Amino acid sequence: MKNLKEILQGVDVNNIIGETDKNIKGVYLDSREVSKDSIFFAVKGTLTDGHLFINKAIENGATVIFCEKIPEENLTKGITYIRIENMQKNMAIAVSNFYDNPSKAIKLIGVTGTNGKTTIATLLYQLMMKMDKKSGLLSTVENKIGEETLKSTHTTPDVIKLNELLKKMKEAGCEYAFMEVSSHAIDQGRTEDLDFDIAIFTNITHDHLDYHGNFKNYINTKKKFFDNLKPESFALTNIDDTNGMVMVQNSKANIRTYSVRQMADYKAKILQNSILGLHLKINGDEIFFKLRGEFNAYNLLAVYGTMHLLGFDKMETLVQMSNLNPVTGRFDIIPNKENTIFAIIDYAHTPDALKNILSTLVNIKKKEAKIITVFGAGGDRDKSKRPKMGKIAARLSDTVIVTSDNPRTEDPGDIINDIVAGIDHKAKEKVLEIEDRRQAIKTAIKLADKNDLIVIAGKGHEDYQEINGKKFPFSDKEVVKNIWYKDINR
Repeated sequence: MKNLKEILQGVDVNNIIGETDKNIKGVYLDSREVSKDSIFFAVKGTLTDGHLFINKAIENGATVIFCEKIPEENLTKGITYIRIENMQKNMAIAVSNFYDNPSKAIKLIGVTGTNGKTTIATLLYQLMMKMDKKSGLLSTVENKIGEETLKSTHTTPDVIKLNELLKKMKEAGCEYAFMEVSSHAIDQGRTEDLDFDIAIFTNITHDHLDYHGNFKNYINTKKKFFDNLKPESFALTNIDDTNGMVMVQNSKANIRTYSVRQMADYKAKILQNSILGLHLKINGDEIFFKLRGEFNAYNLLAVYGTMHLLGFDKMETLVQMSNLNPVTGRFDIIPNKENTIFAIIDYAHTPDALKNILSTLVNIKKKEAKIITVFGAGGDRDKSKRPKMGKIAARLSDTVIVTSDNPRTEDPGDIINDIVAGIDHKAKEKVLEIEDRRQAIKTAIKLADKNDLIVIAGKGHEDYQEINGKKFPFSDKEVVKNIWYKDINR
């Protein structure tokens, strides 16, 4: 419970109607979840306007309403109405106050970029836990409070859930928290008023243009995360990315860089890249890692740089990093019974991510081995990336099976057509279109010979397939295992 006067500390208030000496038991964005003696934030969203549900929130027990426009008539007696203009920022301040500003009591590290967020955040969490430093994780795959696992529904939770989780981490004794920071979260103010100690930039490539409208808006949204950092924090950026320095050019934070291709604060040289892992030289020290591919060299560098900025010994860090395993659904390798054919499950759902996976395999596969790629594209999302992914898959694979991903409300056949439209006429000879994803995976396995590599991209860790608003159980990894280890017809 918190007094409203304490919650309003630092909030830029335009007008208040009603009493401020009130005890508050909860804060809510959804009027249906509101309980007695709580605050309801009437937020104007992309699909609906919270102002339309003020009366419903009051019926359910809200005693304080934060809004951008106070109702002109029929004000409910005993209700406090607080008008604010910048809802995102001021709501974030109020919510942080309600939860006792947990981000200020814990070392908070945020990771943003198109690709690599989940891997970096998860590896940092795993590394800290190995070093007996109790930590929290907020990721696409799962949320963790120490050893406790909580299901994740968004890359970055809403501002209320975020502060609630951070407070639970603080109360559980977590010293560190590692979180993915999505462009949607930045744009919607979910990370406003959070006290980040380190912000990491991975890369920025074609994605989410259905939401941001164009690539420039996407870049500027990511950049805002670094613009808002405090002067005593660190901004760790990948300078091999074209926009690596753009991200931090207006940041007040201390800038640090990492690179595989040029001089940087944290520099890696790839000595060997094989199906077994990566042999790297990082700032002069050689070490072998279980992760594979050049893209993971960047992820490992970001982890190493973060640990150094947090004050950990470099050799202890490297030794512990060498024992880290790949993150679920990220370059997740499943061998067949005979250990002669390998399926690679990966979340790659952007042109750049698909290119990274396939390029890595082209470079490390045996000469006679073929690459068979199974992938689709999500429905109700950026359509412009579909033909680009088709072109990349056809160029870097020996066989391509275009299938359904999460079609959502779109016709899977239309999505497949969009992908195939980007494939050159000659390359279409090696393309199969199989809408049923399970059948597509089965076909890929039947086509594979000794030493071949089967890439199943797009869904990674996901254990469902979303069709017409419903989620049906479906795991690429389980499908592969069932075919190889249980299907007597194989």
